[in-house]
Amino acid sequence: MTDIISSLNTTIKSTWCPGCYNFQVLAAFKNLITEQIKAGKKKEDFAIVTGIGCHAKIFDYVNLNGINTLHGRVLPTCIGMKIARPELTIFGFAGDGDAYAEGISHLIHAARYDKDINYIVHNNQVFALTVGQPTPTTEKGFIDKTTPKGVQFQPLNPIKLMLAVNCGFVARVFADIKQIENIMKEAVKHNGFSFIEVIQPCLIFHPDLKFKEHTYNLQEKGHNKHNWKEAMEKACEFDYNKINEKTKIPLGIFYQEIRMENFYPISFSKKPII
Repeated sequence: MTDIISSLNTTIKSTWCPGCYNFQVLAAFKNLITEQIKAGKKKEDFAIVTGIGCHAKIFDYVNLNGINTLHGRVLPTCIGMKIARPELTIFGFAGDGDAYAEGISHLIHAARYDKDINYIVHNNQVFALTVGQPTPTTEKGFIDKTTPKGVQFQPLNPIKLMLAVNCGFVARVFADIKQIENIMKEAVKHNGFSFIEVIQPCLIFHPDLKFKEHTYNLQEKGHNKHNWKEAMEKACEFDYNKINEKTKIPLGIFYQEIRMENFYPISFSKKPII
């Protein structure tokens, strides 16, 4: 196991801030790939795509094939990869600005197309790499240098959006190694598009996001992940606005459905026709 983890490491020095929750995502991802390799997979069976932002540095810190693409263009790059190499297990990593601003139309249609891609969104509700501007999920009233009077708009609820477009796998976790790893395992087993949002405070530009104290696990509470209506009700419990003592943030798999009508036979022994 040590040899596998060593083979996933790179020599590039991390430039994430000390204590950044992105380290949790990286550790969980390496654990997942290590387990997959121990079970018989090869490193060459996996590929990653990242966008632009703090999240995207994960591309430099894990030794796998992939592409560090343009801002907001993670998913079309993933889809192109999947068309060319359908046998690959593909992971797309994006930030909340990356995924929900420039990349929002790609996200909607990727969920509709239901390609077998695992999409992980690091959401700290702020553009951290460019020093703290609001993103589409930033809470109303948030103040920074570009919004001195506070954000005037209601934040986007990505879980509700994914359910509304009938995404086949919708999940949210806090940036905890075990939580992320467990949900990624389920996503890899899922045949179709998997959406995982990782909520995490930015220690520098959004440290007041006290997510962890207000979370609970859907599966531990007996949530039926195959019930769309129940999933939407749970998605409405947290609106991404300012957290208070009454805030409840559900974590886990909100919804899962295999949409077999979108599948067609692919021969891995031949190059696909593009």
